[in-house]
This record gives sequence, C-alpha cells and structure tokens, in this order.
Amino acid sequence: MINRDLIEIFIELAREKNIERSELGTIIEQLFLFIIEKETGESDNCSVIVNLDKGEIEIYVEKTIVEEVDDDHFDITLERAVELEPDLAGELKLGDTFVEVIDPARFGRRLVANARQFLNKRTREVQQQYIYEDYVQRIGEVIIGTVHQVHRENTFVNIEQTELRMPRNEQIYSERFRRGDTIRALVKSVEVTPKGPDILISRSDDLFLYKLFEMEVPEIEDGIIEIKGIARKPGERSKIIVHSVDKRIDAVGACVGMRGSRIQSVVRELNNEKIDIVNYTEKSEVFISRALSPAKPVDLYIDDDRKYCVAIFEEGGLENAVGRSGVNINLASKLTGFTIDAYTKSEYDELLINQKTTLESLEGMKKTLAKKLKNLEILTVADYLGAQKSVLTNDLELSAEDINDISEAVNHFINTTHNKDKEEVVDIEALTADLDISVEENKETSNDVDVDEGNAEEVVQEEVVEEDASNEEEVVEEVTDLEKEEVKEENQ
Repeated sequence: MINRDLIEIFIELAREKNIERSELGTIIEQLFLFIIEKETGESDNCSVIVNLDKGEIEIYVEKTIVEEVDDDHFDITLERAVELEPDLAGELKLGDTFVEVIDPARFGRRLVANARQFLNKRTREVQQQYIYEDYVQRIGEVIIGTVHQVHRENTFVNIEQTELRMPRNEQIYSERFRRGDTIRALVKSVEVTPKGPDILISRSDDLFLYKLFEMEVPEIEDGIIEIKGIARKPGERSKIIVHSVDKRIDAVGACVGMRGSRIQSVVRELNNEKIDIVNYTEKSEVFISRALSPAKPVDLYIDDDRKYCVAIFEEGGLENAVGRSGVNINLASKLTGFTIDAYTKSEYDELLINQKTTLESLEGMKKTLAKKLKNLEILTVADYLGAQKSVLTNDLELSAEDINDISEAVNHFINTTHNKDKEEVVDIEALTADLDISVEENKETSNDVDVDEGNAEEVVQEEVVEEDASNEEEVVEEVTDLEKEEVKEENQ
C-alpha cells in the first residue's frame, strides 16, 4: 500500500485546481497506468483501484501461467504464482490467468518525478472540460468580464480563470478597449481546440441587443412583449419589431420606458447606437412605412407575392430614407423581408418612362442592335441601363462601337425627355439672373443720377454764394467812396 502522505498531496493539488474529489481518484488511476505503460510499454492488462478515504492504492496485473516466461509483464510461471499465493497451490494450473498485486512503492522516484507533471497535465485537461461543459450551457447568455489583452484582431476577456475571445468582427467598430475595462458581451459559441476550449463572445450580434432589452424590460422576460425581429448595423443603427400580447400594454412605450430611461440604458451600452422600435402589424404598407422611420414615404407600391416595394419620398426626404451608406433602407428591408427601392416622385416618373420606352423606338437605334438586345430580353431603356457591361460584351459579343451607338441613342432619349424640364428651369434661372442684373444696373444708374443731381445742387449753391459775395464787395466799395466824399466836404 502506498503512503497516505502522497494521497494527501494529491488531494491538496486537486483542491488548488478546483478538481472534484471523485475526479481525483480517476486521475490517480490514470497516473499509475501511465507509469506502468511508460515502463513496460503496455497497460491493458493492468487495473488500479484508489481509496482516497483510506489513503490506499492497489495495482493489479493479469498474467498467464506458463512453463517458460517470454515477457514477465504478461507471463508468470506456476512456481512463482504459487509462491505469491500459497493458498491457491492446488487450484492453479498451466494456462490459467493469475492476478498479481503490485506494490506502488516499487515505482519509487519515477512515481514522484512523473506524478506532478502528469497531474498538472491531467488537471488542466479536466479544467478545460469543466470550462467547456459550463460555457456550452451558457451560449446565448450575457456575461460580464474584464479586458485582459487587446490585440489587433482579438480582444481577450477574463472571467475568473477563464479566457474568452472577442474577434474584431464581433465588436462594435467604434469601440476601443483598454486593459482592465469591464465589458458585457454575449457568449456566441464554444469550440474544442488542442489548446483548450475557444469561447467566442460578441457585442455585435443581434441576440446581444435582444438580451439587453430583455434585461431592461421586465415585460419581455415575462413574455408579455415579444421581439419579433431585429435588424442591426452595430455602432450605427438598429431596428426592432415589438408586439404586445396584452392590448392594455403599449409595446413601444414599455421598451422606451419612463422618459426614455430603459432605451437609454441600452443605447449607452451600445456606444450611442441609434435604435428604432417598430410596432408589429400584419398590414404590409403600415409595417414598411414604420420600418423606414425616421423617414416618411408619401406613397408605397407593394408586390406581396414578390416581396418587393417601391417607396416614394419628397425631394428632401430621400436622403433620410436611404441613410448613410444605405443603412436605413437596408435595415428596413432586412426587418420586413421586402426588397425596398426608394425614389423621389420625379425619379420614379423617369423610371416608368424608361420601362415603357422600347429600345427599337429610340431615334438613332439600329434595328440589328435592337434585335440582338431583344434576344437577351433587353427590351426597354430601363433594361439596358440595368444591364451589366459583361453581358453586352460576352453574351451578345457587341463591339465597343456598337455599345457606343446604343449608349448615344439612350443618352439622346434621356436628354430630350428627362432633362427637358431641368433645362427649362435652368433657362428661367438664367433669365431671372439676367433680370436681377438689369435691376441692379438700373439701381446703380439711378444712384449715379442722384449723386449728379446732388453735385449740381451744390454747384448752384456755390455759384449763388460766389455771386452774393461779389455783390457784397461791390456794396462795400460803394460805401467807402461815399465816406471819402463826405470827409472831403467836412474838411472844406
């Protein structure tokens, strides 16, 4: 029997590694089988029994009784078997199976040298198995961890002794993490690798948004409000469809919360991602109109069978409907399941004209070219504008000159049909500009006249002043002459 102190060492190591006591017995059994196999090359005929409570380990080897031993690991002579088990002397014979008990102490230093190495390896495998089984059950759950390492392609998050990996494409593109940051993320998948379980977490997955609302809105967790669909571009905008099974409860209002408290918590967690909440309805036109918010279409043309919709917007509303890089209309399409094309009223009118106008009716279109295009069902101006150049060059084998001739005919039609109104607007604007210039010139001319009249008045006033001054001088001279004559008379 093995020393009880060694069992105590195993128990202490297992406690440090968080290994269950029952699992420790299996590890010790595997340890001795590993040592036997390393020594003899085979351990299939061996068995190990571990009693942790008593601190005992028993090792048994099954051998065949033979006259001459070829391999002492598998064979044993009858004399040796009787020597080991005297009580079985009358019962044993050649060809019988004999179970030999091996004292673990015989392994000596080899046991001590290999025990810790094997135990560390095996405990690591057991821990990895625990981690795998634990996180497989937590797939779809939101966890809270601490950022441990930030690499270019991955961010590693620690939860206790477990490392989780968040690839760059599972992050919100506008977020940047530092070591020590506390983050929330969704457990997306768990895979077994030679280095241990690879636990993938995500902050960009649609389910992460669902779980955040579930945590913030008790009615969702209770099943009163259902989230029927989510469309998301992480970091920019999300759209969710909500439905209340209780008519007394407003689904959108419950998700928004008092003064927006609930939705603001979700928005802050998602780095200020904009969220549109849409009330579910079975009416396609109402549903699509809500999904396109904050833009408001003035008209919708819906084909339910083809799941196709044309949305018409005011001249200034198309930009909001499409959104930056098409994010708003793409999310609306994903949310509703409809392919949505957005146009202004004038653009849609032009499209209808293009769809109705056949290529062969165009001025300058060669009939031979129109016939070739017709073979590939390119019949109208709209068909040609939507055709790929590779189809024209490869499938129809059109030359560059042919394509140029067709394009000239199409461009001439567009310029004469669609741009006519625009040209008239330009002419009116130019005319208005000319009129404005004329008015300005008249104003400048009138100002000049006013200034000249003012100058003339000043000149007249100056002349009057000069005349008055000269008259005054003449009067003074006349008075002086009279005074001289009076003085002469007095002297006489």
